[in-house]
Amino acid sequence: MKFNSHKARGHWPVSLFSIAVGLLAFLAVVGPRALYPSNIAWLSAGDPAFHYLGWLFFRNSDWQFPIGLNPSYGLEISNAIIFSDSNPLFAIFFKMFSGFLPETFQYFGFWLLVCFILQTFFAYKLIGLISKNALLCAFGACCYVFSPPMLWRLNGHFSLVGHFLIVASLYLTFKPSLQYRITVWALLLSVSGFTHAYLLAMVGVVWIADLLDRYRQRGIPLNMAILEVAVVIGFVLLASWQAGYFSVGGDIVSGGFGYYRMHPLSILDASGWSYFVPDIPEAPGTYEGFNYLGLGMVLLGACSLPAALASRFEIIRSILKRPALLALLLLLTLFALSHQVGMQSLWFSLPLPEPVQRFANIFRSSGRMFWPVYYVVYFAIIFLIVRGYSRRVAIALIGLGLAVQIVDTSAEWLEIRKRLMTIPGSHWQTKLVNPFWKEAAMRYNRIRWIPPEENSVNWQELANFAGVHKMPTDAVHMARVDMESLHLANEKAIETLMTGQYDRDSLYFFGDNAIEKVARHLNSDSDLFARIDGFVVVAPGWNKCASCSSVPEELDAK
Repeated sequence: MKFNSHKARGHWPVSLFSIAVGLLAFLAVVGPRALYPSNIAWLSAGDPAFHYLGWLFFRNSDWQFPIGLNPSYGLEISNAIIFSDSNPLFAIFFKMFSGFLPETFQYFGFWLLVCFILQTFFAYKLIGLISKNALLCAFGACCYVFSPPMLWRLNGHFSLVGHFLIVASLYLTFKPSLQYRITVWALLLSVSGFTHAYLLAMVGVVWIADLLDRYRQRGIPLNMAILEVAVVIGFVLLASWQAGYFSVGGDIVSGGFGYYRMHPLSILDASGWSYFVPDIPEAPGTYEGFNYLGLGMVLLGACSLPAALASRFEIIRSILKRPALLALLLLLTLFALSHQVGMQSLWFSLPLPEPVQRFANIFRSSGRMFWPVYYVVYFAIIFLIVRGYSRRVAIALIGLGLAVQIVDTSAEWLEIRKRLMTIPGSHWQTKLVNPFWKEAAMRYNRIRWIPPEENSVNWQELANFAGVHKMPTDAVHMARVDMESLHLANEKAIETLMTGQYDRDSLYFFGDNAIEKVARHLNSDSDLFARIDGFVVVAPGWNKCASCSSVPEELDAK
């Protein structure tokens, strides 16, 4: 497999093409409303709400060091912006301009647009390694833009839409020569770290494979290989530190490896992303291993088989010349399949030692780790079409495959568009409508949920109330939480509950199961204990406050 070593086509034409195609694809799949900075209506439920609230608290907090720390979001169990999946890369940038931004501001729509544009750009550059034809490169790049696993992440995991980082890593790997290679790898891995841990891991694996193969084949000096490792790892550690990865200790809430896996036929399992390809019965959790190629790419794959046979499997021999890449892609595939291998009704489990299981749970959604392999499959299919057919036939085939890909996958992305194109709004509906809440927000500085949890009941309602009023809270949801910090916070909460000694600056919320314990130790002369809009609260000192409104008797929780 010989790639073009000619000087790359000018960046400006490719950039302009990528902006145009990326914008059109974004408008078709996502729609324009996500670009309204003050529109948060499309972020009001599920993971998007989690991501937005993490940003809201981060924006309203004073700068910390490392800069990714988010102390108001979680109080004693707080960690960093990376663990609310709020895209530290954009969160840190826009926080610098927070004073100039509107009161309600979101950058997630802009991030998605950037993803579409850069996916187009790097896919074009990647296909450009095997063809000089602009139309062929354009059609091939658009196939990457309409890859179902990337578009599927529009359902809520917005940082993970950044598949362009993986495509860029493959471009660096397959490009014959590149100036400042160490610097480019260090930058790409740092940006990946500032985006999402899974993307950092995948791009890191591709970098390791590239380094090993370059050292083996091209004989780069050992001292240069050591220098590259030192520089790249140094940059990655710095980026990870500042993004806040190390704000969570070793004992973290985690689990799920073997559940959130890929099944063996996932590349052919449409899972609702096709009008024609039937779904394959899946086991619970295998949705994280969604890696459907798309009907267009499946058809192109079938067309590439004669070319592969005619070339006597040149591509296989070429891949074997990159043993490190081949080995690590194989390992990624095995990790994606996990030790729970099989389909819904036919599967088997391989025993794993406890230390291995715990390590694997760091990337518990292992089905995602197939993405670098996925895009290599795309690349191999397009390579075989380009090399196995005349230019006109190759253009016609890839163009037809692209058309089928776009139309057929619209079975699902049109539904995604409907959800993302909800009526714009700068506020979320809330259950907290009693005048008490507005008054309480002026009296108290913190919102506390007892006992504190990483995913407490009604966390979104309470976190939104706290965020809007710029009040720190431990009523939060987090991707990871330090178990030691959570244990200490729970001990303090239990002590507060059992003694009735509440912080004067905090408004407390409880579940119904705590009502009896609260009432038993309450100082009712001083502290208000009531159910308001369905929420059980203790407002310390409220009953002694001459200017505070009285709560209607029927709301009293006792």
